[in-house]
Amino acid sequence: MVVVVTGMFSLAYVPKQLFVWDSPSTTFDNILHNETLFRYSIASSVICYIAFILLPVFLHQLLESVNSFYAKIMAVLAISSVPISLINLQHKYAVLSLIDTAKQQNIQEIHQQTMLYLNQYDNGILIATIFWGLWLLPFGYLVYKSGFLPKILGIFLMLGCFGYLTNFFGNTLSGNYGKSGISQYLGLLPAIGEIGTCFWLLLVGVKQKQI
Repeated sequence: MVVVVTGMFSLAYVPKQLFVWDSPSTTFDNILHNETLFRYSIASSVICYIAFILLPVFLHQLLESVNSFYAKIMAVLAISSVPISLINLQHKYAVLSLIDTAKQQNIQEIHQQTMLYLNQYDNGILIATIFWGLWLLPFGYLVYKSGFLPKILGIFLMLGCFGYLTNFFGNTLSGNYGKSGISQYLGLLPAIGEIGTCFWLLLVGVKQKQI
């Protein structure tokens, strides 16, 4: 649940509130006047990624009995995304440094540098989605085969893998891919699988253990 809440806050809510990708000046002003919210997004990301290290460890223990090899692959692929995601946060820190020097440099240049760092951050997130997707394939397979988790969640998790990878290669190979709207629909697949599995384990899973 920590991963879901902090991830949605830092990756969805804050960018929607602050970032206007076709307006550098508006984006910079939004960050400047909501610096605390921007800083919270960085802190939230760190909490999210630390919790994400623990998540596959827990899932490995839960699903190891289904298939030990796939459980190990799942954990390795999931944890591999964490250093990439943490290093990528340096671009947000770079934006904070621009705020501190805004009064000393040409404001137009500051606006352009801000968008450069945010685009670099966005590209870093795109690279991290490779591993966000890959770990869902063995995870989904294990859920599907487990017998104690709904098969439909396993299907959505495996589809989520291909959703992430399709969006990655689509954005990499075509500059117009993001405008097609396909990425938004494909992004729903991992969301349904990941959030659905999270709520199942928290609610139904706990009840089953208490019976």
